Amino acid sequence: MKALLACACLLAAVAGHAMRVDNFMLLDQDGQAHELHYYSDAKAIVLIVQGNGCPIVRNALPDYRAISDVYADRGVRFLMINSNLQDHRESIAAEASEWDIPYPILVDETQLVGESLGLTRTAEVMVIDPRRWEIVYRGAVNDRLTYERQKQAASEHYLRDALDAVLAGDVAAIEDHGAKGCLINLPGADADHTQISYSDTIAPLLRDNCQECHQPGGIAPWAMTGYPMVRGFAPMIREVLRTKRMPPWHADPHVGTWKNDRGLSVEERQTLVHWVEAGAPRGEGPDPLAEAVETAPEWPLGEPDLIVEIPPFEVAASGIVEYQFPVVANPLDRDVWVRAMAIDPGVTEVVHHVLVGTTEPGREAKYSGESLMNNYLGGYAPGTGPQIMPQGTGVFVPQDVAFLFQMHYTPYGRVMTDRTRMGLYFHDEPPANFLRHSVALNPTIRIPAHARDHEESAYFEFYRDAVLYQVLPHSHYRGKSSTFALQYPDGREELILSVPNYDFNWQRGYEFVEPRMLPAGTRLIHATVYDNSVQNPGNPDPTRDIAWGLYSDDEMLYGDFVFSWVEETSAHPIDNPERTEVVQTVGFLDRDRDGNVRPDEVPEDMREEFNRALEQGDRDGNGALDQAEYWEVAQAQAKARAQRTASAAEDASAAGE
Repeated sequence: MKALLACACLLAAVAGHAMRVDNFMLLDQDGQAHELHYYSDAKAIVLIVQGNGCPIVRNALPDYRAISDVYADRGVRFLMINSNLQDHRESIAAEASEWDIPYPILVDETQLVGESLGLTRTAEVMVIDPRRWEIVYRGAVNDRLTYERQKQAASEHYLRDALDAVLAGDVAAIEDHGAKGCLINLPGADADHTQISYSDTIAPLLRDNCQECHQPGGIAPWAMTGYPMVRGFAPMIREVLRTKRMPPWHADPHVGTWKNDRGLSVEERQTLVHWVEAGAPRGEGPDPLAEAVETAPEWPLGEPDLIVEIPPFEVAASGIVEYQFPVVANPLDRDVWVRAMAIDPGVTEVVHHVLVGTTEPGREAKYSGESLMNNYLGGYAPGTGPQIMPQGTGVFVPQDVAFLFQMHYTPYGRVMTDRTRMGLYFHDEPPANFLRHSVALNPTIRIPAHARDHEESAYFEFYRDAVLYQVLPHSHYRGKSSTFALQYPDGREELILSVPNYDFNWQRGYEFVEPRMLPAGTRLIHATVYDNSVQNPGNPDPTRDIAWGLYSDDEMLYGDFVFSWVEETSAHPIDNPERTEVVQTVGFLDRDRDGNVRPDEVPEDMREEFNRALEQGDRDGNGALDQAEYWEVAQAQAKARAQRTASAAEDASAAGE
């Protein structure tokens, strides 16, 4: 069975011991994502098989460190992998902390990578040559350790010799040396996976998790119309599961629980990949995928109460299309409360995302937090369905507003004309409360050229008790990972969302199973790590320093969230957009998060204005502005502007008389 497995796993043996390694992505003990092929710029990759409690692994740690201290500076990447059934992320992290392990330990929860690598024992090391993605050495690090025995010093240095040969370009001279270590239990490696039923297991799994997009008229590039299509794409299914490109659900499963969770369980991933590696057998029984084939409905929630047609737009065959901001008049002659919103994309291949809010009729059609987010209705991106407001909430749409859209198009190889529509569904009676949207943002971001892991952050401090329903991280092509955390008034911090492998192609909100109750003073902290290096395949230009910008070749730190104020009701609104703007400003200027904004934290192009505010509002004389002081200054400035406007109007009136 192991020979069959090696063949099925596409580990092509060449040149004696050399074996090709397929790409994979795993999370490490800290929840960080690692894709093997991302390290294509390394001179070599050393993969060390780790296992908690294994004495040989623990005893070999000084040898690993000594080698990595020398060869890391020569372009060699060092990683560990744990495929043990009995170990899990928390226990692996504890082992790494206790034994001061300096390497990322890739947690192979499904054991699929361990199976494909043919792992049998811990303490084995593998040297991978990224030029051909082949294992050119596997075995012991040296001859110092064996079972219950160890020498004072090694006389044979197998790993060092292998690395020297790889760096010299002489991989043919490398010989394998068997490793001593603890046995790894990989039950899936010897199982007969040809017995997995397509009819009873595989097809229902694909129908329930994939066919919503993979159907005729769906957003996926091919439709799962039955076994012949699935069998043809079976190798691709294996690849996208191993690299976590599919399903398009990027939340770390160890952080938070989500109402709209689209991920697969460990067991489901194992079953699908094992079935593919067994040759994707058809077996007996009906084909549930063929029976379930339907054309994707225009409006999954049924006919909307109002359909708004966005003006047609011709998308070029290639290049960058600037954001479009069409404004459509509200045809209603009455105020309404929206309970749900859906977008029907005209051409799914080119509609990257749609955002919609309301604005004043005749207002200049351009994006701003004021014009679109003040009364935000929702959005669309591939993979998102209709948006249903949380129970007891809604978005109020007065009759005298217009709908403002932000349209992001991506060319798809030929000229296409998009005719996207929006459908709105109304409450029969006013709901109990307003549904609010806001954002933790940082328009002062600066991402250096060639930076692989550059982090930016901001926070939003709730100035009243609130209920948090959903969070959504947004960045562009350089976005690598994102997190949301809560910092409570007593100082406690809690990570509530981690997206370790952010994908710009999927703009997805994460809706809590249980809404989070936030006392006043709680901070929602949003952080994003950016990859502006050549290793990022989507990077438009790694030589540029990157600043904030609307377009995809610029960047954003933009953490959208959906909430309601506890004290607010539909009859008594209390939301204050001006105060929200102050909260956002403090949240990106207060870089050390001590609650005070000092001049040295403010970008140079904002410092003159800030210093005037500081002179006016520093009540406690500490040389900084806290949120309350900033808000007092903003109110005073708004009052002064209103007085000047009124005075100018009086002067104009007097002159007219």
